[in-house]
Amino acid sequence: MKLLILSNYFTPDLSAGSFRMQAFVEALEPHAAQGLEVDLITTRPNRYASHQTEAPEYEDRGWLRIHRIALPAHKGGMGDQARAYVRYALAVRRLTRGRSWDLVFATSSRLMTAGLGAHVARRMDAPLYLDIRDLFTLNMDELLARSPLKLLLPVFRQIERRAFRAARRINVVSEGFLPHIQTVAPGVPVSCFTNGIDDIFLAEDFAVPPARDGLPLILYAGNMGEGQGLHRIVPLVAKALEGRVRFRLIGDGGKRRDLEAALMAQGVTNVELLPPVSRSNLIAQYREADILFLHLNDLDAFCKVLPSKLFEYAATGRPILAGIAGHAADFVAAELPDAEVFAPCDAAAMRTRVERLLTQAPQIERAGFRHRYARRTIMSVMADDVLASGQSSSSLG
Repeated sequence: MKLLILSNYFTPDLSAGSFRMQAFVEALEPHAAQGLEVDLITTRPNRYASHQTEAPEYEDRGWLRIHRIALPAHKGGMGDQARAYVRYALAVRRLTRGRSWDLVFATSSRLMTAGLGAHVARRMDAPLYLDIRDLFTLNMDELLARSPLKLLLPVFRQIERRAFRAARRINVVSEGFLPHIQTVAPGVPVSCFTNGIDDIFLAEDFAVPPARDGLPLILYAGNMGEGQGLHRIVPLVAKALEGRVRFRLIGDGGKRRDLEAALMAQGVTNVELLPPVSRSNLIAQYREADILFLHLNDLDAFCKVLPSKLFEYAATGRPILAGIAGHAADFVAAELPDAEVFAPCDAAAMRTRVERLLTQAPQIERAGFRHRYARRTIMSVMADDVLASGQSSSSLG
């Protein structure tokens, strides 16, 4: 079988999509002995302007060929992202022109990769498998409610409808997405292979050091965009807890400047802002932390998501502080009952949960969770599911 993968992010870029696709490609490798050939078209590392990593434009591993498209520099704004994506789409069209594959796989958080995958698959009359990591149109309904760009929403919905209905199969990373997918594409089979815990975290010992200096450390590591809403809550809570805890926020994104401005306006002195770090450095940061913090903005669309960061945090055994609602809150209640959950953007509730965590054990046994959500296992089953979707048009047995 010849498989084409479209993914805007891939190793060594820093993003949930990159880590997911790295594990997916590793799960495909055993099938190379059966004749599997894979072309992966992705981009040069570009997730954060503040974290530059080099990667070759082309890699040939025999069974796997990786094509990385160079994108213009951007700072995460919608206009910058649109221009970067046009560059990627044009390169995909060029690299696929006149060629054919038995199956097209596209993983998409911002919808356009799904639309691009549908276009490429239709052009070569190949089946399409979509991996949907976010519900772009629902997010945009709220984020663009007061913007002139809301006039584009019907266009986005049309792209979504055509892409989803063109798929032979759709996978979602959150069960909270299922009702929307089934409404948009009622005749398409849907599976749910979530994100999970990568081997790099499963192999580590996150035992609490015998002695710690300074105030308890609350750590956040991830994107700093509108979706996380850190600027709306961290300055207020940090100010209220000065002298009792310290915060360390690692990452970058479209709302980092707003976060910096809000911290300054509150006169906060117990928050440290750091740029994105490599995963190996992140492990050291997790070891130092007393509490791991996660937050999503209070938008209805985010009630359907299941943040990938939850799996990583849980693997460390550290106490978890999560400002989440909807499906994510239900998942945590069922799978991580030791975590402290509060309503997004509720500063008073977050402060109460912090105070509660400060009195609890510094390390929690989560062996069952680590076993159930090992990324390697999840991606192995997903790889079988993807390849089965293309078997009718190939000789892979």
